[in-house]
This record gives sequence, structure tokens and C-alpha cells, in this order.
Amino acid sequence: MSKQIFRSGTSIGANTAETSRAESESDFVHKLSIARKEGEETLYWLELLQKTDYISVEQYQSMNDDCIELQKILTSIIKSVKSSLEVETRNS
Repeated sequence: MSKQIFRSGTSIGANTAETSRAESESDFVHKLSIARKEGEETLYWLELLQKTDYISVEQYQSMNDDCIELQKILTSIIKSVKSSLEVETRNS
């Protein structure tokens, strides 16, 4: 499980970093959406690690809170860019 959370957790950063080379706004949103999915997987693994007593409740809560905050940030950016794309499409 710890290897899985390492993979999903680091994938969030890797996919976010890839947005700097996005070929379009749609590609940018796609890459951030993948990062957000990896965040959901990370939340799942965190819960399992805590339920199996691999990490303490305090460790779980801290990491879970950070991951949820990151999910909120990614969601906000995705919504903002999608909204911008919709406006551009209507104005074309």
C-alpha cells in the first residue's frame, strides 16, 4: 500500500508539472484532471493505511487534509479554465 500511495501521490505533481507543456487549454485541463484523479486515489490509499494502523490517526488527518485542499485547488483551476473555454467558444 505504501508503494501505491507513493505512486499516486507523486503522480499528482508529475501531471501538474506536465501542464507547463500543454499543447492547448483543453490539454491543460486534461492533465490537471488526471492529477485530480490521482489525488482521489491517494485519498483512498491514505484511508486504507490508517484503517490498517500503518499510519496514525494524526498522520492520516494531516495528509488527508492536505490532499483534500490540493483537490479543491485543482478543481477550482479546472472549472476556471473550462469556463474560459466555454466563453471563447460562444464568442467564436
